[in-house]
Amino acid sequence: MGKLLWCTIACVLYSAVAQAEVLSMDTRTGNDVVDQRAGAVAFTGGTIVVKPGDVREESALLIRNGIVQDIVEQVPEGYRIIDVAGQYIYPGLIDYYTNYGMPAIPRPGGSRWRGPEVLSTTSEQATNANEAIKSHVHAAALFTSNKEQAEHYRQTGITAVASFSPDGLALTDGGLANESILKQKIATHYSFDKGSSPQFVPVSRMGAVAVLRQTYLDAEWFGQQTPRPFADISLDAWYANRELPKVMTAFDWKTVLLADKLGDEFGDQFVIRGGGDEYQRLDAVKSTNSTLIVDVNFPKAPEVSDPLSADQMTLSQLKHWELAPYNLARLDAANIPFVITSDSAGDKFWPNVRQAVELGLPKDKALAALTTGPAKLMGEADRIGTLESGKLANLVIADGDLFAEGTRLLETWVKGQRFEVAAPVILAPGDYELVLGDVTRQLSVEFKKDKYSAKAKASEKSDDAQQPPTTKVELSLMDDYIQMRLIDDGSVTRLAGWQSGNVWQGQAVQPDGTEVLFTLARTGDTESGEEKATAEEKVTATETATAEEMAATIGEVLYPFVAHGRLKTPEQAHLLFKGATVWTNEAEGVLDNTDVLVRDGKIAKVGRDLKSSSATVIDAAGMHISAGIIDEHSHIALDGVNEFALNSSMVRMADVVDSEDIDIYRNLAGGVTAAQLLHGSANPIGGQSALIKMRWGETPANMLIEGADPFIKFALGENVKRSSNGESIRFPQTRMGVEQVYVNAFTEARRYESDWQAYNELSRRERQRVAPPRRDLVMDTMLEILNGERFVSSHSYVQSEINMLMHVAEQFDFRINTFTHILEGYKVADKMAAHGVGGSTFSDWWNYKWEVRYAIPYNAALMQEAGVTVAINSDDAEMSRRLNQEAAKSVRYGGMSEEDALKMVTLNPAKLLHLDEQMGSVKVGKDADIVLWSDHPLSVYSKAMMTLVDGRVYFDRDEDLQLREQNASERNRLIQKILSKGSNGKGKGAKPAPEKLDYHHDELVKISELLEMNHD
Repeated sequence: MGKLLWCTIACVLYSAVAQAEVLSMDTRTGNDVVDQRAGAVAFTGGTIVVKPGDVREESALLIRNGIVQDIVEQVPEGYRIIDVAGQYIYPGLIDYYTNYGMPAIPRPGGSRWRGPEVLSTTSEQATNANEAIKSHVHAAALFTSNKEQAEHYRQTGITAVASFSPDGLALTDGGLANESILKQKIATHYSFDKGSSPQFVPVSRMGAVAVLRQTYLDAEWFGQQTPRPFADISLDAWYANRELPKVMTAFDWKTVLLADKLGDEFGDQFVIRGGGDEYQRLDAVKSTNSTLIVDVNFPKAPEVSDPLSADQMTLSQLKHWELAPYNLARLDAANIPFVITSDSAGDKFWPNVRQAVELGLPKDKALAALTTGPAKLMGEADRIGTLESGKLANLVIADGDLFAEGTRLLETWVKGQRFEVAAPVILAPGDYELVLGDVTRQLSVEFKKDKYSAKAKASEKSDDAQQPPTTKVELSLMDDYIQMRLIDDGSVTRLAGWQSGNVWQGQAVQPDGTEVLFTLARTGDTESGEEKATAEEKVTATETATAEEMAATIGEVLYPFVAHGRLKTPEQAHLLFKGATVWTNEAEGVLDNTDVLVRDGKIAKVGRDLKSSSATVIDAAGMHISAGIIDEHSHIALDGVNEFALNSSMVRMADVVDSEDIDIYRNLAGGVTAAQLLHGSANPIGGQSALIKMRWGETPANMLIEGADPFIKFALGENVKRSSNGESIRFPQTRMGVEQVYVNAFTEARRYESDWQAYNELSRRERQRVAPPRRDLVMDTMLEILNGERFVSSHSYVQSEINMLMHVAEQFDFRINTFTHILEGYKVADKMAAHGVGGSTFSDWWNYKWEVRYAIPYNAALMQEAGVTVAINSDDAEMSRRLNQEAAKSVRYGGMSEEDALKMVTLNPAKLLHLDEQMGSVKVGKDADIVLWSDHPLSVYSKAMMTLVDGRVYFDRDEDLQLREQNASERNRLIQKILSKGSNGKGKGAKPAPEKLDYHHDELVKISELLEMNHD
């Protein structure tokens, strides 16, 4: 099931992350001696990074009362001096995407929803009818200080955040408590996840889009009326905050494009929180013109130590593990604006940011994405984001370059208040020489996780040959005061001293009580294991160089980013197929020894002895060419299939086309070039169809057939009346009720049309006094059907209901376009022909539920004999790969001719989808959607050797063998790379991808299962 949506329209607020009790409120009464230097601090001796690209050396940063005063060479009087020699000062970081201070979101227990049939609002407030719309929520009103969260942000160097409550499709504005709140309203927030809403709608991503689209329309209609037609605090807030910037949470690059599509429809430019895979489609993401909010929660290494587990990891999972850390660098190289969030990175935030820098993200760009970028998005660039005069004294002090490996954050200052993150390293790690009286000992010192440790080294020089070697060293350090204990075979020497220049010195008490002086001086870096490698170890390292080089190789992005993807999508080919048997599907019939010329995406010529000096010649002798197969009823390549409103005509399958679905490639391998992607059969009136071509490697939008007529899915029978769910309380529960759903919907649509006609007939002056009717996306769609602008493909089985729906259509003066399944079509074929409806059926699928018990294999032939345009469809991801064989069955059952049988999966579905002017037959001028078969196209032994869409070779059997080898090689390289990382492949990252759910026709499942798997 697709992700749901949650809305927090106003709501993004930001705040200085300071403790609530640390307030400098002027209303407090003083009761102590006034110190004129209070709050006045000068940082001297360090490197000051004022902003990206502006670095100052040998200067002092002045702050007073929480505000940056200046950067000067000489510190004026009245400032407390803090020496930060050798350290770096940066502007405080800003996170534009957090839930800081927000209450936990309650989720309904058990089944997630209060009840599977809850369709109306359950709120007792005057809020929106759909509880996923929470635009009335004000984050500033929800905020409470959270010391643990504040401490976490300060430890990371984050000094200001935007905060919102992640609970719905749309929220409102934000703010924190007292002085913590810098600004209460900075943006509105949107998502495709409905959060805690207990209502039944939406349950799909396409449903989420529909709810957001309707709410956009409702808010505009509602807000323009004075007085308001009714109370709705959600619409009031949406309308009042419509000019605020808008933030949308997406899940991957496909939902980034979907979010932009929604924004474009209503003239909004979203700031989009991406999914970290934007590198897979940089051109498409750049075309959105959106600023991205990008996380740095890179995937952990997958589990590959066990060969069986490794085999279950998809190629895309393995490649994403490798390429995700390059995402930021590639976004920058593509000039795509972004800011960085710590949202889900946890303690990996700084290691991953530094990894991104190491892999190509410029340091200045990284700093800008953490400071000036989010400050600008908040509209607060004049207050935060740099260390320029007049801005808040939010800063970070580190012991080195912030983006260098090993650098530690030492202090975070919020509005001039100091918070210690880590103690500075005053005893540099490395090798040391300890002179203890007349004994010299060698020590090595380490510093890990803010703790010092030391150990004795093997070689010691001593005038006393009886001096036992040190077996243990204990070391503690506080500022410039050092304490050590040398434990020699049970006896203990105690040392205490201080730092003097580059040497530590002091007094030691030996086991016998005598006191001697000591000095401790650094002699160099600790020798690494690599430097101590023997000649034999170096030879071994040389022998493994090839494996390391393989592991160091970086893979390429594939289009699509799955197995059988290519480095680039195919270009239009200029091809001349010679000597084939051509099944034209036209009056010419089947032509032997015939050539077909493909040029500029079209069929240019069909005939014998064709010539073209510029075409690539393909010897097709002994093979067959047909038009590409068209599947009239499919559910592949969709991210979710069902929305469960009684009338779901407002949802669009085009919103959830999944261009990465491997079934697209598999369909090409079976000669399929186009399909209608239908909504499921969960409700009488389903969603709007998507008509696609199998353009493997293109984006979802580029798969849609340009200029195609719009279609919609209706459904009859057991599915919509919930025959498989005895506990369902949703109307309708009888076939009579199903009919009433249609009558009611069309009657309401005509009334809706009349309301608009009456309004449009008013004069301009009269319109100023009267509110327009409310735009209703459901009614708009129903009117399209009534007015012949959208065409119905209806799921059907039983003859009584088939008759019923034709009568309803005739009652409202339109015609049903196609009955799909139509397994009792042979009983009413004459009536279908008179009505003008086509039939798209199965060849011999039946008895999978009660209402299919009267199906016969002669159905297709009998409907055709009655004058019905008949197609064979798959409604199944596996069957779609052998529709040519399904069509052939009607030659056996019904004596259909071979040409007519082939037309049932080529020309006839093209006619049913109103696409026969451009596809469905091998005719000059039509799209070059053709298949080269190894044998007779209806034979079970025939294979698709080459499948062209728009003259582009999207499947080639010879290339397929190469792609398989490339897939295997790439998988092996990635697995070896994971193994070489030292974890032995026992990663704790991605688990094997769940088995892909293929949506089969009329699969009977419980309603709870329907919610999760969106079947037919």
